[in-house]
Amino acid sequence: MSVDYAELSRTIASLTEGETDAVALMATLSCEIHHADDRFDWTGFYRVTEPELLKIGPYQGGHGCLVIPFSRGVCGAAARTRQVQLVPDVEAFPGHIACASSTRSEIVLPVFDQTGAVIAVLDIDSDQPDAFTDDDAEALTRILHDTFTARALS
Repeated sequence: MSVDYAELSRTIASLTEGETDAVALMATLSCEIHHADDRFDWTGFYRVTEPELLKIGPYQGGHGCLVIPFSRGVCGAAARTRQVQLVPDVEAFPGHIACASSTRSEIVLPVFDQTGAVIAVLDIDSDQPDAFTDDDAEALTRILHDTFTARALS
């Protein structure tokens, strides 16, 4: 199964219409995205809960790390640099945090609110090497923008 991003985007827009609670939005997105593609082994959010610190939020899959500082790992790099991290081989990423030994590749996208502040990162892990593409990054960035940046959150 391969994700149909146009359909996924329509589904998410329909399910989240009028919702402004960031955690409710994260829960819905992690579920919908996780089940949209067989490549997605772990899908979830790490929320910015204090300066330079991420804590686990809603997710699908096995257990995740509970706390990740901005200074460590792929999730920390996405939050710190405010840029998508597309990692074809997690073993080659300096400082990778192995929350699950099955993870082979990863994509992490920063999540912005209306003010441009990073409020979370979306982390998707795959048990397949080199599982993610620039097309994934672009489509997921659009979904995150439409869900979080383009609406006022409560």
